[in-house]
Amino acid sequence: MALRWHPDKNLENAEEAAEQFKLIQAAYDVLSDPQERAWYDNHREALLRGVNGEYQDDSLDLLRYFTVSCYSGYGDDEKGFFTVYRHVFEQIAKEEMEYMTQEDIEEFPTFGYSHSDYDTIVHPFYAYWQSFCTQKNFAWKEEYDTRQASNRWEKRAMEKENKKTRDKAKRERNELVRQLVAFIRKRDRRVQAHRKLVEEQNAEKLRKAEEIRRQQKLKQAKLAEQYKEQSWITMSDLEKELKEMEAQYEKEFGDGSDAEIELEGQETKEGVEDKLNDVAEEAEYADDLYCPACDKLLKTEKAMKNHEKSKKHREMVALLRQQLEEEEEKFPVSSDDVNGIYTKEKEETGEETKQNSTKPKGKKAKDAKKSAKGSSEHQTMNEVPIYCVTCNCTFPSRNKLFEHLKATGHAKATQALSVNGAVHTRGKKEKRKNR
Repeated sequence: MALRWHPDKNLENAEEAAEQFKLIQAAYDVLSDPQERAWYDNHREALLRGVNGEYQDDSLDLLRYFTVSCYSGYGDDEKGFFTVYRHVFEQIAKEEMEYMTQEDIEEFPTFGYSHSDYDTIVHPFYAYWQSFCTQKNFAWKEEYDTRQASNRWEKRAMEKENKKTRDKAKRERNELVRQLVAFIRKRDRRVQAHRKLVEEQNAEKLRKAEEIRRQQKLKQAKLAEQYKEQSWITMSDLEKELKEMEAQYEKEFGDGSDAEIELEGQETKEGVEDKLNDVAEEAEYADDLYCPACDKLLKTEKAMKNHEKSKKHREMVALLRQQLEEEEEKFPVSSDDVNGIYTKEKEETGEETKQNSTKPKGKKAKDAKKSAKGSSEHQTMNEVPIYCVTCNCTFPSRNKLFEHLKATGHAKATQALSVNGAVHTRGKKEKRKNR
């Protein structure tokens, strides 16, 4: 520029060339000084657009768009809502790009049209502009010229006040743009439609959740009703089975007297009762196991097995076995008596088996099973009868003796009399148990 406007090269237009060359020389003086150049960069807009040092702000006035009178209708025509505000934000973006460097330039989301998609156009637009921050420096708002400072402390004070002024202007600009965005969003039909859609979706989700809860309650109520119904059906089946059994016995023995019919019906009922009692006894036996040798109740089969493996249990069983053997030696029985008892039991067992073979139903069938079981016990028992040492009562089997000991408590007395030393080894736990 200096070579172009040098006065020696512009003899025909010497005055204009001299004036331009003077301005070029002044500009070079400013740019060659680091402080002068920094101040110029911060006040460039004010210097270029100002007249006699006063800045003329030609940016878009946003206040006149805070009214519904600035647009007409919600169409895409020239005066429509979407066209007017689309041009507004395009102008704001253009002004901001003037203050950005080449590296800081970014793409501003557009406002879009009435038919624009919410997820791709509308939502990104409001997400960006609701947190808008201006790139303008507002240097023209400064009150002090730092070049006129007499010293560096005065210059720092001026810079501090100028920074406060610029920051205030930035906050006001950001707040103005954000308020305009809120004003537009409240009246945007696309946002209203999306909000309505979200509300409907939420209502549908709540309805489905409520329907699921209601179905679960109905299902639980149905399961409870089915459970009660099944219990009632089970009782009805038992009554029906009982009636069928009564009818069958009445049909088979209908030729007899009324007493015989009544007896058979009674036997049928007793058979059913015995069946229920057997079930109860089995449940009780499963829940409450008893060890006669140690006089101890156990709740489970596992506990019973562990107890049988214990050293104390084996000692008590050996002691009880020794006591029974001693009693058998004291009360011997001849072989003829034993053979007679065995023969009689065998005959009774044979008769019962024969009788049961004719009528294998009801109580008689059950009695036959019990007789067969009893005969097997008699066959496997010892030839010498078993006695209770305390009361001298005779029992056909050891199981009967154990039941007697359990009911009367004679096992404790026997243990105390015969083996005082062995019982003493049971310790303080047995004493506390006896108390």
